[in-house]
Amino acid sequence: MEIETLRLFVAAAERLNISAAGRSLGLAPAMASARLAKLEHELGAELLHRTTRKVSVSQEGAAFLPYAREILAQSEAACAALGLNAKRPTGTMRFAAPSSFAQLHIMPLLPAFHADYPDITLDLRLSDTRMDLIEGSFDLALRSAPLQDSSLRGRKLGDDIRVLCAAPEYLRRRGTPMTPEDLDGHDLLSWGGTATRDLLAGTRRFTLDPARMTCRTILDDGTAQRIATLAGGGISINSLWSVSHEIRAGRLVHLLPDWRLADASVLWLIYPRSNVLTPKVRVFMDFLLARLTPAPWLP
Repeated sequence: MEIETLRLFVAAAERLNISAAGRSLGLAPAMASARLAKLEHELGAELLHRTTRKVSVSQEGAAFLPYAREILAQSEAACAALGLNAKRPTGTMRFAAPSSFAQLHIMPLLPAFHADYPDITLDLRLSDTRMDLIEGSFDLALRSAPLQDSSLRGRKLGDDIRVLCAAPEYLRRRGTPMTPEDLDGHDLLSWGGTATRDLLAGTRRFTLDPARMTCRTILDDGTAQRIATLAGGGISINSLWSVSHEIRAGRLVHLLPDWRLADASVLWLIYPRSNVLTPKVRVFMDFLLARLTPAPWLP
């Protein structure tokens, strides 16, 4: 298999247009179609379904696509290691991140990144629901959790400290809890479910039980949780990176400041263990680390 033919297949699969993919690589439509047909013959599988109206990726093509991307990444990294093609990083980089974090801390940085690296296209997939790095063919992802998956590698961006907070208006109505025991009966905006959560303060531990509070709202989106808390909907547990600006401005109150959620979550920039760090991934990772460490949301 030729590298340039693999590059053509990846471009065609992403654009769902063989002619456009060929033009992007300097190939006439007939030549692009011939090269893809030769690749399919070598593999013994139809990678792209073609009709007179559209192109779609076949089941076999979808299975082959992550491997084609990885071969291209390995080739690019090998050339970079030898100083070949020593140009500015180029290409499309697929990056997955929690939507809430990206809106606050990554989107404002994009103009500066594109000014430094105008030849890189960022394909951003933003969701507070975790995406599978391997199945999604992502080059890089931001994840908030202990890094336990042995198929992944990563670099630490910062500790994900989670705290209790509420709006001043809510506290005027319901009172300000001064101890963990005072949380009983308060309204809770719960993240993800109603399981018990442990809070820590030094060597002290307290089990926060939503059943002892009034929990009418369960959310799975950090931005929605922050907005509901600002609106006076109740007490919530939030990542400090999500609410630090609101706390500093007085729009939220950090409750029980000696206590925090006991889950040891960490913000990681992660990538598949099988992948080398291509120039486009390395520069984006270094860019984020340079601007977000030390964490600007910490006191």
